[in-house]
Amino acid sequence: MATRLAARSYRAPLAGPCCCAPRSVLLSSPQAGAPLVAGSCLAARLQSSAPGPAAFLPASLVRAGGFIGGRWVQAAATFPVRDPASGAELSQVADCGVAEAQAAVRAACEAGVTWSEVSAKERSALLRKWYNLMIENKDDLAKIITAENGKPLKEAQGEILYSASFLEWFAEEARRIYGDIIPSSAKGRRLLVLKQPVGVASIITPWNFPSAMITRKVGAALAAGCTVVVKPAEDTPLSALALAELADQAGIPAGVCNVVPCSRQQAVAVGEVLCTDPLVAKISFTGSTATGKILLRHAASTVKRVSMELGGHAPFIVFDSADVDKAVVGALASKYRNSGQTCVCSNRFLVQKGIHDAFVEKFAQAIEKELRIGNGFDEETTQGPLINEKAVEKVERHIHDAVSQGASIVTGGKRHSYGKNFFEPTLLSSVTTGMLCTQEETFGPLAPVIKLFLLAGPSPNLEGCRATGGWNDWHQ
Repeated sequence: MATRLAARSYRAPLAGPCCCAPRSVLLSSPQAGAPLVAGSCLAARLQSSAPGPAAFLPASLVRAGGFIGGRWVQAAATFPVRDPASGAELSQVADCGVAEAQAAVRAACEAGVTWSEVSAKERSALLRKWYNLMIENKDDLAKIITAENGKPLKEAQGEILYSASFLEWFAEEARRIYGDIIPSSAKGRRLLVLKQPVGVASIITPWNFPSAMITRKVGAALAAGCTVVVKPAEDTPLSALALAELADQAGIPAGVCNVVPCSRQQAVAVGEVLCTDPLVAKISFTGSTATGKILLRHAASTVKRVSMELGGHAPFIVFDSADVDKAVVGALASKYRNSGQTCVCSNRFLVQKGIHDAFVEKFAQAIEKELRIGNGFDEETTQGPLINEKAVEKVERHIHDAVSQGASIVTGGKRHSYGKNFFEPTLLSSVTTGMLCTQEETFGPLAPVIKLFLLAGPSPNLEGCRATGGWNDWHQ
């Protein structure tokens, strides 16, 4: 008896962290080979910090169209992709809508008929070629990330290696999609389980890791024999389109991997198509919890398989017994990587009363000494811009709310003079659990510290913990 199951999502290897970094320079326009200069002041600054031609992104990887059925296609309109550090326009990209999304789904469905029958060995070889091309082009891919995302170049380089490692991993795992023989309760029968591709997968990815979040999802899908339609974040489509170009160069068949970039205005309609089209069998999404709820409602109408990585609210807990210097090193890395714009960044710091003052003092010193704000192409930069002004406004709102309720700004607390999307790494003390920054994910360079008291009790577990401002439901 054969049971049809989805090929499992294999756990990817633990790669090195995508953190720390410098930057270099600007980009390339959608016209082949034509460099794009982003204003005289920025151009002068960039030219002074990086050599001429090496400062520009190669036209061979910068694409402006959607990638559907193995072809680069244009849409009725375009939308701008901007450098968050300067606001300069990097490129105009096809603003795909409902028609393009439906075409991409159809192309993926048609390609799936043959791709699902391709041998595991051949799928493995194609993914390996894609991986090799990423490694060959790692520096250029990193520049694209820094240009459209703003993260320091060293962090972007780390992300590319991390991103490529998923393709390497799934290239090997493609050969290991094993079935099972299960003992039967009836004599003379044998239960055989076969793992087979589920079909078309919609891949909806965020801007904070515009390369790694694609390869982590697409690598698994292609290894299993599924085809995909990728909708990248509107802030960072160039990385997705560069990956599509390399997938095409690797020989991945037309229609197997499709990319539909779109503006914020088109995102709702495109997302609805990708979640409701009957030809789509699986949805994989990384992003906010609010958006995840909307996609789940859409997926429910056709009972699609769904995998989601949603927002976080991670605590960083320091007890009196901790080594305060090591705690500060860990806190700095955990909070301020990618300017606080990662889903695993610590969002609130719970520090026991006895060590609280020393921790806050040393944490502030480390922030002021170790972190450098600037353009991601500058070598000394550790803190690039936030992705857009909306992200900056959220950090400001959280700080204003906390200060209005009695919190104190230890360091930082305002926009940086470097530009409107730059915000000073900020540390707050005297924070209570009723403040927004302890209830919502900030997704920015804000570290709120809550003084933690331990109540005497018979059990040394966290059920006896109390934070200033109210009880915490530690036991949930």
